[in-house]
Amino acid sequence: MRIEQFEDILAWQKAKSLTYEIYEQLREVRDLGFRDQIQRASISVMNNIAEGFERKSNKEFKQFLFIAKGSCGEVRSMLHIANALKYIDQKQFDLMFGVSVEISKMLSGLIKIL
Repeated sequence: MRIEQFEDILAWQKAKSLTYEIYEQLREVRDLGFRDQIQRASISVMNNIAEGFERKSNKEFKQFLFIAKGSCGEVRSMLHIANALKYIDQKQFDLMFGVSVEISKMLSGLIKIL
C-alpha cells in the first residue's frame, strides 16, 4: 500500500484514536495541569507524524518520528500517574498503555525504513 497522505499512516490513525480516548477518559479530571499535559503529549504524537510526513523529506520525516516517539513515551509515563491517582482504572490503563506501546513500535519500524 502506498502512503499518499499522513492519514494513511497506521501509526497516525492509532495516535488519533488514543488521543480521543485520552480526552474521553480524562474529561472529568479536575487536575487541569495534568489533563492538559497528557492531552498535549498525545496530540504531539499524531501532529509530529503529520508534520514530518508533509515535509516531503525522509530525513525530516525521520526527525519528526523521533519526536513523536518521545511524546508517546511521555503519554505512557503519564498514564502510570493517571492510574496511580485513580484518574483512570486498571482496564483503561491497560488499553491505552497497550496502544501507546503499539504506536511506539510502529514509529520505530518507520524510522528503520527511512
